[in-house]
Amino acid sequence: MTLTQKETSLLNDLKSSEQLCIEKYEKGMKEASDPALRDLFSSLRSTEEGHLGTINRILGGEEVQSMAAPTAESQTYDSPLSTCSQSEKEKDAFLCKDALAMEKHVSSVYNVSIFEFNCPTLRDTLAHIQKEEQNHGQQLYQYLSKNGMYC
Repeated sequence: MTLTQKETSLLNDLKSSEQLCIEKYEKGMKEASDPALRDLFSSLRSTEEGHLGTINRILGGEEVQSMAAPTAESQTYDSPLSTCSQSEKEKDAFLCKDALAMEKHVSSVYNVSIFEFNCPTLRDTLAHIQKEEQNHGQQLYQYLSKNGMYC
C-alpha cells in the first residue's frame, strides 16, 4: 500500500496522539484513587495500544482489514459509586476530565484524517478507531456523571 505524503503526515499525528493517550492512561492508573477509575483507565489504555498497533501497521505498509463497527456494549460504563474522600474525588475528577478532553481532541484528529484518505479500507479503519475514541469519551463521561463530578 502506498501512502501519500499527507496521509503519512496525518498517520504520524495520529501515532503521536495514541502514544499520548497510552501515557496519560498509564499515569492515570497510577494516580487515581478510585479502583474503578484505575480499571477504566487500564481498559482504555489497552484499547489505545491496539489503535497504536494499527497505525504502526499502516505506516509500515501492511494491508489492514476493514474493521467491524464497535458494539453498543463498549459504550456502557457500570461500576460502583466511588467511596473515596472528597479530596480524592476532586483529584480523580481532574484526571477523568483531562482524559475526556484528550479523547475529544483525538476524535477530532481522526475526523479530519478520515476525509484525507483515498483508500476506502483505511477510511473505514480510521472511522472505526474514531468511534472507539468516542466510546471512550462516553465511558469517561458516565464515570464523571455517576459520581456527581460532571457539571
